[in-house]
Amino acid sequence: MGVGIGRRAYHVGYDAAVEPRELRRSRPVPRTAPGRRRSSAESLGSILPKLLDEVGLGATASAVAVIRAWDEALGPEFRAHCRPDGVRNGVIHARVRDSAWMQRIQLEKPRIFARLRAALGDSAPTQLRLRIGPL
Repeated sequence: MGVGIGRRAYHVGYDAAVEPRELRRSRPVPRTAPGRRRSSAESLGSILPKLLDEVGLGATASAVAVIRAWDEALGPEFRAHCRPDGVRNGVIHARVRDSAWMQRIQLEKPRIFARLRAALGDSAPTQLRLRIGPL
């Protein structure tokens, strides 16, 4: 008995929520704001930085972009011996395995920063701070 009452209540509520055919719009509702033209589809990669800036996470997004570009800029020879910790105020903070690798990476800084500038443009960091520590 209880199940039948529940089904009837569901159908009554459903019927009341569904708009009668004569009240439905004959044309689809536009998804853009009035007076705004529809443009071609944009990639998520172009929209995401704008969205992150709007919600106050622009600095975090640019730090993530730097860390992603870091592996390519560093090159395969140094990748296993140096890991980025983060980016603060245009400075990459990274850890190296030992002092020998620290010196080698310091000597390669001009090449690394040239690759970062090529990948990131003006948003590329300008300094590198290394410390010895576990990777």
